[in-house]
Amino acid sequence: MGATDDTRRSLGLVETQRVVLFTEDDPLVLDSGETLFPVEVAYETYGERAADDRNVVVICHALTGDAHAAGHHGDPDRPGWWDTLIGPGKPVDTDRLFVISSNLLGGCQGTTGPSSIDPATGEPYGLRFPLFTVSDLVKVHRKLLAHLGIRRVLAAVGGSLGGMQVLQWALDHPDELENGVVVCATARLSAQNIAFSAVARAAIMNDPDFADGDYYATGKGPDHGLSVARMMAHITYVSEESMRQKFGRRIQDRDEPRFGLGVDFQVESYLQHQGKAFLDRFDANSYLYLTRVMDYFDPFADAAVVRAQLAKTKTKFLVLSFDTDWRFDTSHSRGIVRTLTAHRVPVTFREIPSPHGHDSFLLDVPEYHRTVAAYLDRALEESV
Repeated sequence: MGATDDTRRSLGLVETQRVVLFTEDDPLVLDSGETLFPVEVAYETYGERAADDRNVVVICHALTGDAHAAGHHGDPDRPGWWDTLIGPGKPVDTDRLFVISSNLLGGCQGTTGPSSIDPATGEPYGLRFPLFTVSDLVKVHRKLLAHLGIRRVLAAVGGSLGGMQVLQWALDHPDELENGVVVCATARLSAQNIAFSAVARAAIMNDPDFADGDYYATGKGPDHGLSVARMMAHITYVSEESMRQKFGRRIQDRDEPRFGLGVDFQVESYLQHQGKAFLDRFDANSYLYLTRVMDYFDPFADAAVVRAQLAKTKTKFLVLSFDTDWRFDTSHSRGIVRTLTAHRVPVTFREIPSPHGHDSFLLDVPEYHRTVAAYLDRALEESV
């Protein structure tokens, strides 16, 4: 059943696998009409797959996630990004569930994206990589499942951009997901959210080392712009209360302020660390593309289309928000819930109290974990 503190264990050592899913003979046809090949995908699996596939859970990651969601790659102190949620005895319980986590199309951690080699030129795509949609992300998820011979999906689970993929999947393919767990997500970015992303992209593209996206061969990339983009985004992922508790107005490494323009407050040092650490694991062009795919996401825009899609869906939903998340506040989740309930789609909704803001979905928030665990326990028991 649901996880408790004394039953939670680590998955231990896990391995990332790679597979080419789309080829010249069978290319990925994007919503734009452009084709893409080859498309390689990095993925990990955890737990034991049931013979009838009744226990399959697909993890859809957020903007800067990757395939490595749980366990570790040799250093137990550096677990996967959702290790709090996935593992033996945890809410996504790998003692009972078979879990698949893959890196998104357009990513930079093993799945084809702007940093990949364009077979037509022999050089990295850069900004010649085609724009894509959340529906295109779902196409790649489905192709991976087909490659693995997966016949059914008990649940798709995602936070933020991951939750957007779950929602789009249920709309595009209404008979494929038994359950969708959508955490602190949205069906449409607000003007404020688009504005945050616009400033982040401007920081990257105006960096003198951006080189119109062709920085791969220069030996230096738009590090300053990417770090600033990450610093700004990170501010939106945490709440004012969590900032106050962690940092307040405390000075870094001394009692009195320096009265200069350099880093002086602890919060400044923390943000600089976040920006610099991000450079080691993420590609600037991937950041441009994945923020843009979120901007254009609007799956409920055409009421007639949505009505037809939701009339056929067999997916039941759990929609969760956090009371201090101001990036995708609870009104975003309630908007999803209103649309689903208006079309008689079964949906459970909860706003979870947490002091941590948007990043709560990555953290060990007890009520959040109990809710996900109970929902997936019930889903598995009801699956036939």
